[in-house]
Amino acid sequence: MPPETAHPPDVTHAGELVHLDYDLWAEGGGRTDLIDTTREDVAQKAQVPASEGRTWGPQPHLIGGEYFPSGIEAALTGIPVGEEVVREFAPAEAFGERDPDLIELFSMHEISRLPEMRRENAHLDVGTVLTIEGRRGRVVSMTAARVRVDFNPPFAGRKVKGTFRVVDRITKPAEQVRGIVDLQYGRGSEFHIETDGKTITLRIPDRSKFDIAWMAAKPRVIDRLRTTLHPSTIRIVEEYATPAPEKAPKPEETKTQEAPAPASAMGAAKAENVKPPPASETTAPASPSPKAAKGGHARAPKPT
Repeated sequence: MPPETAHPPDVTHAGELVHLDYDLWAEGGGRTDLIDTTREDVAQKAQVPASEGRTWGPQPHLIGGEYFPSGIEAALTGIPVGEEVVREFAPAEAFGERDPDLIELFSMHEISRLPEMRRENAHLDVGTVLTIEGRRGRVVSMTAARVRVDFNPPFAGRKVKGTFRVVDRITKPAEQVRGIVDLQYGRGSEFHIETDGKTITLRIPDRSKFDIAWMAAKPRVIDRLRTTLHPSTIRIVEEYATPAPEKAPKPEETKTQEAPAPASAMGAAKAENVKPPPASETTAPASPSPKAAKGGHARAPKPT
């Protein structure tokens, strides 16, 4: 008799890793805005620029996790695998109602002292996102002396409509690990992942070794691996290869190849194909002798 399963095999359940295709739209105020999508054609049609390094297509997703607001995550539990479903969410189920107390007024002097406004290419306008005392907010209005900043989530107070399709389940252990890395940090394809029984080994890519975002995400990755896959050991491996010292060139490689100097006037004559002078002839030195240079008299040659 086959073992009983707690969940029907054709629908999703909380804690399951899947590949998910989706579109999320915010509706309200007489307009509809794209929040996020896995489909490039949808993003292009909505004229929403893609973030750097963005990949398109079904993305790893943990059903009932923390990627979407809790109301949206709850709606993904129990949907049929392979079928497209459409769900609508009230503001309270999605990004919350707007809180008027989260709209605050600042002086232009306070704004000008923020680190992002001291950059050379700083620009302040309606819609500019600022970080003030650890909170991110958008400029909603401004005058010469005052700036009003809204710290509500960008889509707070608006209904959300979502289209979802669970493409398939992620069942291979190494791909489950990669999916969790993608959810918590990104760049999962760059990690070398090994699974051996209850041991998981993650080899960190070079670009992540000194990445502050990875340092912040690493505890979350470890915690999610523990609660989802229940390994006995998680190994995080960072390898730093010492570059080999450069070899000094061999003397013969740096020596200039020159013709050897002739050892005598006879050799020089042969090298130039010129007859040597008669043996009785002498040539004047190219420079005065040391004694002549000091004011002495040069000794005359003895007569032959």
